[in-house]
Amino acid sequence: MATLQIAANGNSLARPAAATPVAPAVMSPLRMWAAVVGSTLGAFMAVLNIQIVNASLADIQGAIGAGTDDGGWISTSYLIAEIVVIPLSAWLARVFSVRNYLLVNAILFLIFSVACAFAANLQQMIILRAIQGFSGGVLIPMAFTIIITLLPKAKQPIGLALFALSATFAPAIGPTIGGYLTENWGWEHIFYVNLVPGALMVGLLWVSLDRAPMNLKLLAKGDWPGIVTMAIGLAALQTVLEEGNKEDWFGSDFIVRLSVIAAVSLTLFLIIELKTANPLLNLRLLVRRNFGFGIVANFLLGIALYGSVFVLPIYLTRIQGYNSEQIGMVLAWTGIPQLLLIPLVPRLMKRFDVRLLIVVGFALFAASNFMNVHMTGDYARDQLFWPNIVRAIGQALVFTPLSAIATAGIEQENAGSASALFNMMRNLGGAVGIASLQTFLSKREQFHSNILTNSVSVFEEATRDRIARLTGYFMSHGVSDQALASHKAVVAIALKIRKQANIMAFSDTFFLLGVALVVALLATLLLRKPGQLSGGGAH
Repeated sequence: MATLQIAANGNSLARPAAATPVAPAVMSPLRMWAAVVGSTLGAFMAVLNIQIVNASLADIQGAIGAGTDDGGWISTSYLIAEIVVIPLSAWLARVFSVRNYLLVNAILFLIFSVACAFAANLQQMIILRAIQGFSGGVLIPMAFTIIITLLPKAKQPIGLALFALSATFAPAIGPTIGGYLTENWGWEHIFYVNLVPGALMVGLLWVSLDRAPMNLKLLAKGDWPGIVTMAIGLAALQTVLEEGNKEDWFGSDFIVRLSVIAAVSLTLFLIIELKTANPLLNLRLLVRRNFGFGIVANFLLGIALYGSVFVLPIYLTRIQGYNSEQIGMVLAWTGIPQLLLIPLVPRLMKRFDVRLLIVVGFALFAASNFMNVHMTGDYARDQLFWPNIVRAIGQALVFTPLSAIATAGIEQENAGSASALFNMMRNLGGAVGIASLQTFLSKREQFHSNILTNSVSVFEEATRDRIARLTGYFMSHGVSDQALASHKAVVAIALKIRKQANIMAFSDTFFLLGVALVVALLATLLLRKPGQLSGGGAH
């Protein structure tokens, strides 16, 4: 079998040609960093696109005539395609070569980004978004793989810091960009915004990645049973998580059928991967202590990362009446500090134990959620400023060290599987988090509403006094019928109760996010310090 030379710490190691999706010759530092920057820029755009579109979903639904329920598929179709393609990327990169695979998908991502702006109806938008998600999903794991295979160990923390911008900074800044573009330029521009950085991405990848022959023979040798069961299982699971709350979960036959399909398919996938000689993903990596606990922490990070980006805009819309641009300005303070802090993290990794940085990061991220557990009707932009700053610092400290210690000791031939599992589990954590929080938020609102309603009785003098005062208010403001004014007073009290119940439910939701992060912190305490560190990265 042909061999290739892998550059690592200035030494060349012989590897089988099919062992790793990235197969570089010895590269100059300039080309090496051009490949890293180009690929991480692609990952940044792929993650950013999700949050930008979510921030503008209501405007898109109105423009293409989609209902509120069906319009959710604009995001769901992208997410399903993305989570399916992430585990396939390492194998497909070996089939078509890294250069061809990345460049083609980068170009397709840009083409279908623009095409989405011209969608005339919901059906067209769903199809275009699915193809955009399938091409954009490739960019995420491939960037991670390039970092941990191309860069010398001493430089990997810098590459992982760049990747952290896509994993934590992009979700935080996405609503800000989406809100601004939608309010000032129109929703179509959220798709055009990809063009300029996309052109830079394609240019960097074009000049930096080595040409290599395609290996189409691998298609015949592929782990097709694993591929099919994984694709069906993940697509069904993602649909269940995205649509479950809307469909009343297991009260819906549709959700029940998809849940059974997901359970059966993913169980078969696990059995196939553990028994086949050449599996699509090397699941045995999960029994390695650092990678296994790193995956657990990363999954919980996904829950909190995407969950907080989901919950906060709903709170600001429902309770404070903010528009997309105002929400974006609030969330900007979870992004801007990260842009300043993340580049400093590799230096901190040289000075401190990476496990300490992860623990501090998770502790701060958890604290930022606990700071929001006593919310009131006046809790708005100013009150959210410091929790958002603390959250930004925590997120900046977590991701790069966690990625470095989880992938410590991963061999070149397992880099693709490690990248796929690490990124897939974070995205899956986000899907689980959002689905769980939707249901939790709804149930807690009902719980608090029942408690508050039971305590507001017409037999109470305070309640009767409040109704009388509100009735007088409405009659002094143009309502001549006392019965109508009294009815308006009761409705006003009911709305006040519902608003207060919602605020209390949001407080509970932030508490739950904080608890998830505390569990992630406990998982990181079980991480073992790598035997040898080089600039914060592990051999």
